[in-house]
Amino acid sequence: MSKKLALSIYLKVPKQGTFCKIAPMLKVQKLSKQYSDQILFEETSFVVGLGEKIGLVGRNGTGKSTLFKLIRGLEVADSGEITHPKDYRIGALEQHIEFTKPTVLEEACLALREEEAADSYKAEKILMGLGFTKSDFSRPPSSFSGGYQVRINLAKAILQRPSLLLLDEPTNYLDIVSMSWLKKFLRQYEGEFMLITHDRQFMDEVVTHVMGIHRGRVKKYPGDTAHFYQRLMEEEELYEKTRVNLEQKKKELTNFITRFGAKASKAAQAQSKAKQLAKLGNMSELKDENNLSFAFNYKDCPAKTLMTVQNLSFSYDQKAESDLFTDLNLTVAAKDRIGIVGKNGKGKSTFLNVIAGELKPRTGQITGHHDLRMGFFGQTNIQRLNLEKDIIQEISDVNEALPIHRIRSICGTMMFPGDLAKKKIKVLSGGERARVMLGKILAVPTNMLLLDEPTNHLDMQSIQALVDEIDDYPGALLVVTHSEMLLHAFAKKLLVFGENGAEIFDGTYQDFLDKIGWDDDGKIKKKQQRQPLSFDHTGKSQHEIQRERAQKVTPIKEQIESLEKKIIEHEEMAKKIEEKLIDAYAKNLSSFIQEFSPIAAQLKSKIEGLYQCLEDEYNHLAKMEDYYKDNNS
Repeated sequence: MSKKLALSIYLKVPKQGTFCKIAPMLKVQKLSKQYSDQILFEETSFVVGLGEKIGLVGRNGTGKSTLFKLIRGLEVADSGEITHPKDYRIGALEQHIEFTKPTVLEEACLALREEEAADSYKAEKILMGLGFTKSDFSRPPSSFSGGYQVRINLAKAILQRPSLLLLDEPTNYLDIVSMSWLKKFLRQYEGEFMLITHDRQFMDEVVTHVMGIHRGRVKKYPGDTAHFYQRLMEEEELYEKTRVNLEQKKKELTNFITRFGAKASKAAQAQSKAKQLAKLGNMSELKDENNLSFAFNYKDCPAKTLMTVQNLSFSYDQKAESDLFTDLNLTVAAKDRIGIVGKNGKGKSTFLNVIAGELKPRTGQITGHHDLRMGFFGQTNIQRLNLEKDIIQEISDVNEALPIHRIRSICGTMMFPGDLAKKKIKVLSGGERARVMLGKILAVPTNMLLLDEPTNHLDMQSIQALVDEIDDYPGALLVVTHSEMLLHAFAKKLLVFGENGAEIFDGTYQDFLDKIGWDDDGKIKKKQQRQPLSFDHTGKSQHEIQRERAQKVTPIKEQIESLEKKIIEHEEMAKKIEEKLIDAYAKNLSSFIQEFSPIAAQLKSKIEGLYQCLEDEYNHLAKMEDYYKDNNS
């Protein structure tokens, strides 16, 4: 985007009062819903405005998915109403898997509008964006894994092009490449959408507003999740100050009435005070919400190297031609932080299962230190929880020597205090089962953790607790994740699964994106590298060498000067747009926020790229100067 274009856009920022009020697209009034003794919503109201892109947050169990069902008419509210314009179409990502067509492409095309029935290319484009290949189009939907079947449903939801798109955890079964495609799609979506996702970074990059279900009420603010939680915290602090002041006022009035109520000279005043007291009403003290708060149980190990993986290959049918990965070599040091990334289906989770001893490799050797103790959080482990056992029994099974008070303590840290720890596994939600798995890891001392998509089914607060504990864990860590937020938070080394097997990248995830990254097809791409410096100075005079040096160095310096100028210009534009966005948030100018939030994000990304280019040019210049200095001495 040129400076001229950006500034022209900036100058078109509407002033307060210039916007006409637009009728809401979706209006929710005094909505109430409860199940037995659990109240989800109580007379809550909100609207979805034109063009709003809303992230829906809240602790697991607060009713986010239920709210979607109420909006779709799949459930009935206890009271209140939900209204929208007559021709307003609502579409959603279906969690229920039910296919009627023989091929993936035909199934996806069912979602096309009647006038688009022949436009199968539209379905192909969406499917490819979500990770399907052309050869997949003719396969039966039932032949795919559960995760890819959910992707088919996601493609159908997108192809409907509804006025309001409801997406409940769409990122759970996407790899990093497909998430990037979905992120771009949502930024450009012409209608409104409401998004539930545990991935905070993903949400922040696509929404204009964040709406949260909190203490039975729904609150909505323009901006990202940080702005939402800041506003929520400020409101609760104000509430608590008001409540304390109210209690103090009531105490003072009560003391006056008690002290002077019986005195004739003060009777009129006491009666007046009593009337004031009756009008004050009550403010309930806010209860602290349960939060995941724990520490992994660490077993000390004196070794510098915990595990060595040599020439590891794996195939489910034990045939070399169908290997998921071949001749993989990896050394895991005592405090390594390794992120395992790549497209789905390339063997990331399988690799963890192999080194955990769950699967047998076709070739290769895995050597662990004799003091190595692994803790494994895997998707298949969650599936193997005994549905008929309760939480206490499941956790005690992994360490029978653990006393009951310690098991109870672990249950409490996993947010299952008291009688909640006696709940059967079969009645638990996905997030609750994930917490049971974490509890089982806590019950055993470890010095190496294998975590396969640990953030799936956890809410944002629980994910933050997990990130904090990962940061404090003194042992080694290997994590399969599609969450870029998690990768940025901990990864110091990557194991990248691509088209040609798995490769080690020694650096952070940001280093990987800057130096290599992904192409549009989800393949690892390598940026063009500069050729080593090598010039022939044979027979050249000192003056000729200096002239050659100037010819080589001058363009680099000019490029540095140009980059620095561009960075200053872009940072000035970013600052101006950010100031206008802050003003727009305060004035709730949703149309402006919707239009300029993506521009602000693009500018930020552009500035980061320019800084990286500038660093590369400075390094190139330094090497060039050193080269001529060495060859001039």
